[in-house]
Amino acid sequence: MTDTTSLGSLGPEDRKIVTLARSARARNGVPEGAAVRDETGRTYVAATVELPSLKLSALRTAVAMAVASGAESLEAAAVVTGGEGVAEEDLAAVRDLGGAGTPVLVAGPDGTVRDTVVAG
Repeated sequence: MTDTTSLGSLGPEDRKIVTLARSARARNGVPEGAAVRDETGRTYVAATVELPSLKLSALRTAVAMAVASGAESLEAAAVVTGGEGVAEEDLAAVRDLGGAGTPVLVAGPDGTVRDTVVAG
């Protein structure tokens, strides 16, 4: 899908992860916010991490938080970014936990979903 999708047209669980990712980005004043939903419906929210010794995208951080909390799979992921898309390294992290078919919603800072890509 390459056309834009408003939050209202998403299902409630997808709307939730986009909203959580958007708030993480805004709250922390960072380039990206992300959220993932695991196989039980639990969500994990993260923002870009930029320390002198550690740099992680928001999506890789959210995946790491899910793994550290015992998630065995992912149902979906969302990233809110001012950038154009999702880095291959981010998709690889989602694919490692969720599988090649895991959808990744890519939204702009206003929450409008610009694209949905699969991790594979």
